[in-house]
Amino acid sequence: MLSQEKIERINVLARKKKSEGLTPEEAQEQAALRQEYLASLRHGMRNHIEGMKIVDQEGTDVTPDKLKQIQKEKKIHNRHLED
Repeated sequence: MLSQEKIERINVLARKKKSEGLTPEEAQEQAALRQEYLASLRHGMRNHIEGMKIVDQEGTDVTPDKLKQIQKEKKIHNRHLED
């Protein structure tokens, strides 16, 4: 996860860009911080999705096979014990 200081810096640069514009160095910093933020967001989303177990109303596990395979490799939900 991105540190609070970096998130605040992203917001400061965004406000400055709207009000007065950014120097080339600030624009470069903003782009790098945004890329870092997006990478962190994607990583968190991937971990969240990979940790899901989908169950229908009858209680049957209907998790897609591709996700089950990932969970098996990462030993999530005891998938590595199945088979």
